[in-house]
Amino acid sequence: MELKLGTGIGWRPEIAEAVEAMPGIDWVEAVAENLCPGHLPDSLLRLRERGVTVVPHGVSLGLGDADRPDEGRLAELAARAEALGSPLVTEHIAFVRAGGERTASPPLEAGHLLPVPRTRDALDVLCENVRIAQDALPVPLAVENIAALFGWPGEELTEGQFLYELVERTGVRLLIDVANLHTNHVNRGEDPAKALAELPVEAIAYVHVAGGFERDGVWHDSHAHPVPRAVLDVLAELVSRVAPPGVLLERDDNFPEDLRELEREIETVRATVTAGSGAPASPAAPTPTRPTTTVDDSARQRLALDQAALLSALVAGTPAPEGFDRGRLAVQSRALAGKRADVVAKVAPELPLILGESEYRSHFLGYARRRPMTGGYRRDALDFAEELLLAQRVREPRPRRELTRWWLDRSGPKPLAGRPLTRALHTAAFAFRRG
Repeated sequence: MELKLGTGIGWRPEIAEAVEAMPGIDWVEAVAENLCPGHLPDSLLRLRERGVTVVPHGVSLGLGDADRPDEGRLAELAARAEALGSPLVTEHIAFVRAGGERTASPPLEAGHLLPVPRTRDALDVLCENVRIAQDALPVPLAVENIAALFGWPGEELTEGQFLYELVERTGVRLLIDVANLHTNHVNRGEDPAKALAELPVEAIAYVHVAGGFERDGVWHDSHAHPVPRAVLDVLAELVSRVAPPGVLLERDDNFPEDLRELEREIETVRATVTAGSGAPASPAAPTPTRPTTTVDDSARQRLALDQAALLSALVAGTPAPEGFDRGRLAVQSRALAGKRADVVAKVAPELPLILGESEYRSHFLGYARRRPMTGGYRRDALDFAEELLLAQRVREPRPRRELTRWWLDRSGPKPLAGRPLTRALHTAAFAFRRG
C-alpha cells in the first residue's frame, strides 16, 4: 500500500466549518465512534466530494485487551471505512477494558486509553488481536503508540523494540504520535530519539502532532493546547530519518477563538516537515516474517489478571498492584475521572445545562468514585442521572424536574436493563412528588 496523504487536521464537529475553509488541507481524520455510516455529517460528505481523504480513527476497540477484539466493534469500524471510502483505518495500542469471565470479577471500562505492559505475554496477545482485526477490516490497519502517565513493573522491551516486533510479526502499519513520544519522555524518562532509532520507519503510515501541558512534573497529553516546541523537535527528529506519507494536527477541545491559530499551527507543522524533506520516503509496508501462530490462552489469562487488578485500582479504588508508582496511579485515576466527566458532558450536553457546570462536575466526580463505568458513555450518563435522583442529591425543584424528564425521555418505555420497574417508577415519582 502506497499512501500519499500530505498535511491534515483532526475533523471535529465544533470546527467543521473552519476545517472546510482551511487552505492546504489534504486530508482529515475523524473519530470513528462518533460517525454513523448511514448518516455521515454533511461537512465530511462535502470534503469527500472535493477529494479530501477521510480516515476513521478508532478509540475503543481495545487491541491491547486480554480478550480478542469484539466482532461487533470490528464490523462497525469496517462499515465506517467503507462508507468514507478510506484507504486505511487506525486504532491504538492500548487496553480499555478488563475483568469479566477470565478473572471472575466485574467487567470494567477505563473510558480512556491505558498502556499495555511491554512484555512477551502482552506482545503475543497484541499480535494475535491485530491479526484478527486485519482479517476483519476491508482496508489496511495502522496502530498508534499512546501517551502514558505511568509504566508497568517488569517490562521486558523498550517501546521501539515492542513496536518493531509487532510490525515484524503482523505487517501492521504504524501511526506514530510524536506528542506521545514527548509525553513518555517527560513521564517515563524515555528518549524519543532512541525510540525512533529502534522503530521500523518503513512501516509509518502517518504521524500525529498535538499539544499538552506540564503540571507538577507530569505531562498531560490534552489535545487542547498549542503544540509546544519540544513536540515539534521530536517531529523534526522523525522527518530527519524518513519522509512520512502524512502528518496531522490533533486538537480535540479548548479551540482558540480565532481559528486562524490552528491554520498557523498547521503551517508550522508543514514547515517542520519540509525542513526535513531530504529524508527518504517511507516505502511500502513490510510483510510478516514470522509464523502467525495462535497465542497460548494462558498468556491471555495472565494478562487479564494483571489488567483487571490495575484497572480496578484506577477506577474502583482497590489497592494498587505491587510494583506500580502509587503517586502516578493516583494522577491517572483523577485523569480518567475527569476525562469521563468531559465525555459524558459531550454525549449528554443537557446534564451540565440542567445542573450547572460546576454542580455537574462536582456531582459527576463523586459519582465516578463510587461507580466504575461498565456500559459505555451513554449508559454512564443515564446511570449518573438515576443515581442523583435516587440519592436525592438534587435539592432544587426545577433542576430535579428537568433531570427526571431527561432521564425518562432517554430511558425509553422500559427501565434500563437490569433495573427493576419499581426502581424506575420510584425515581420518577420521588422527583415529581418533591417538585
